[in-house]
Amino acid sequence: MDKINDSVVSEFVLLGLSGSQELQLFFFVFFSALYIAIVLGNLLIVIAVTSDSSLHSPMYFLLGNLSFFDICQASFATPKMIADFLSEHKTISFSGCIAQIFFIHLFTGGEMVLLVSMAYDRYVAICKPLHYTIIMNRSVCTALVMISWAVGLVHTLSQLSFTVNLAFCGPNEVDSFFCDLPRVVKLACSDSYITEILIVVNSGILSLSTFSLLVSSYAIIFVTVWLKSSAAMAKAFSTLAAHIMVVVLFFGPCIFIYVWPFTTYPVDKILAIFYTVFTPILNPIIYTLRNRDMKAVMGKIAARYFRPPKISAMPLVARISFH
Repeated sequence: MDKINDSVVSEFVLLGLSGSQELQLFFFVFFSALYIAIVLGNLLIVIAVTSDSSLHSPMYFLLGNLSFFDICQASFATPKMIADFLSEHKTISFSGCIAQIFFIHLFTGGEMVLLVSMAYDRYVAICKPLHYTIIMNRSVCTALVMISWAVGLVHTLSQLSFTVNLAFCGPNEVDSFFCDLPRVVKLACSDSYITEILIVVNSGILSLSTFSLLVSSYAIIFVTVWLKSSAAMAKAFSTLAAHIMVVVLFFGPCIFIYVWPFTTYPVDKILAIFYTVFTPILNPIIYTLRNRDMKAVMGKIAARYFRPPKISAMPLVARISFH
């Protein structure tokens, strides 16, 4: 018994979304299709923003970086989750678990700050249109993206500093499809109360501060536009509706899981899917369908790479073969 208590956990068992064998194949097909759509959809946005000169503006530059964040965020755990649907032994090494914790907080923390940057961009564009090109120049946009990565890095390193020194010597079953930090910390055989408080404070400060900045910026925009005209209000609402929808879908689950008192609930797994899978797939859909410029560029890209060439544009040998 003493040997068991003194042993060190070398791997964790991921219980996944469901223990039902009948659902495993369905989940495999469903999430495989979702992951392919996430990568292709967001990659298409990145290609469109970088290749088309009409999208070389601060708003689309930030949108392209958001799509890159979404690809990364969906890729830290989703491929393993999909592979685990076909595996009887859903295990992950201790180092792999720590890596998942590192990347999820790096990408989510960075995306929170990037969403604030996008809100600031819309604030300058709508409230200070004459100074927009001066304020949102290339250097400022690059700095905003670098700050997003820096804040995400500081956030995840601080979370890991609270976690890596915990002793794991007994239970190793994580009731989730990835190494969700609140559930992993609960498995520590040492007293983790102080660690739980520090994690909640860390995540709470980042989540609530960025969310408060977002709400404040959108409120200022709406008040400013409300004083101008109803037509301007309608245009501003149409522009910001996509941003607000993404913010709600992204911040809602994060705040519930990481700012709520350190208690795990069965619904946490469903909420985790929202910000790791569903939000990354909704971003390209929302931003593309509600943006004329993006839809036009998407059409150009589709016509260039996916439509068959016209007969007149084919080589002479290929045209002769049709006759």
